Amino acid sequence: MSSLSARLVFSVSLLLLFFFGATIVVLESAFRQAGEQAQEDILDGQLMMLLAAVELNIYGELEMPVDLHEPRFSALGSGLFAELRDETDEPVWRSRSSLGLNIPYGVPPELGTHQFSRVTMDDGTPLMALTLGVEWELSNGNVKPYTFNVAESLDSFNAQLSRFRQQLFGWFAAVALIMLFSISLVMRGVLKPLRQIEEEISDVEGGRRQELSAGYPTELTGVARNMNLLVGSERARAERYRNTLDNLAHSLKTPLAAIRSVLGEQPASEMNDRVEAQIQRMNDIVRYQLRKPATYASEAIGVVPVSIEADLDRLVDGLSKVYSEKSPEIQLDVAPGTRYRGDSGDFLELAGNLLDNACKWCESKVRFSIAPLRDLNPGDGAMKISVEDDGPGIPADVAEQLLQRGMRLDESAPGHGIGLSVVKDIAASSGGDVVIRQSELGGALIEVTIDPAASG
Repeated sequence: MSSLSARLVFSVSLLLLFFFGATIVVLESAFRQAGEQAQEDILDGQLMMLLAAVELNIYGELEMPVDLHEPRFSALGSGLFAELRDETDEPVWRSRSSLGLNIPYGVPPELGTHQFSRVTMDDGTPLMALTLGVEWELSNGNVKPYTFNVAESLDSFNAQLSRFRQQLFGWFAAVALIMLFSISLVMRGVLKPLRQIEEEISDVEGGRRQELSAGYPTELTGVARNMNLLVGSERARAERYRNTLDNLAHSLKTPLAAIRSVLGEQPASEMNDRVEAQIQRMNDIVRYQLRKPATYASEAIGVVPVSIEADLDRLVDGLSKVYSEKSPEIQLDVAPGTRYRGDSGDFLELAGNLLDNACKWCESKVRFSIAPLRDLNPGDGAMKISVEDDGPGIPADVAEQLLQRGMRLDESAPGHGIGLSVVKDIAASSGGDVVIRQSELGGALIEVTIDPAASG
């Protein structure tokens, strides 16, 4: 989970789940205890009513009146039961509501004590029972023990407890959702500077702005300041590279031109040709060595993606003139909207070396294609360049060696074996690679991947 907002919401969700769960347990326990206490008070009141209603019959024994103040004692299925037992534990009286039922009131208590208990009927109905043992003085002056039993079904109480529990879950779930939504809104505002700095860094990287803006919160001010210093340092370094390279190129240009001029004044000879070849080789080697720091400089922050169609057309026209005797058929297939993210000179160097090698070794056909690596965004600079020809091809066992500087497959052919190494360096600096395969045309297929996102 990489998002800070997601991490915070997830952490808060766990905390809410824990605290709300504990709160639900505590509230339910308190409600249950309060309900049970209320149930016991009700039963105690019913028992006091029975004690007040009991009377002596003509035989001097206790009996209950036919009609009691609580009508549920007289209604079948009311859930409220009562009975009176003598010293032999035989029922002296039972309420009409308990007719045909075996009510387990529990163990008789000691005389003069109340005893609450939870019992269960034969059909599984839970009951709250209250028993009271008393000694009653009869009309003849004798004292006789009796047990008063009262019980009430807990179905209604359990139903209320279940509804209360459901309400708790509903209330706290609603509160949790509201809190999470509120926290998400707050986090959206709190993290807005982070999203802004991310967008501005992307703009700097894409060349759409020069530096990060000011006005960030105190916690991000140092980050923005250091990032601007880094961007400025990288631009200054790239500029120094380019200036140094320009100076070096001009410094080498004059003596090499002077040597060529001197050779041109001399009569044609084999020695002149050999020196001219070495001068050309010096030019190639210097150009290769200069491309390395130029490639590094092209990686500076703020490189703007450039269009490549026009450069490719000019390149193909130039090669067609160079290889006019062979007149190769060069097919271009470039995906619309494809852009190279880097210096246009790097792309011309890369494509020029690939096309030059293909034209040099082909019989008559060269195919050059560029496709985006990611179809969703063909303009992000990520691409796959494929160049193939119908020439003799490249053996698989020497393909990797040809990517090294100075390695050549045919020493008799013109060139110095640095073209593919330059291609590999440029591709590597852009997060890509070079692979040599067999082409469907019969010759070599060179595939170059460019992925600036991988190089970052």
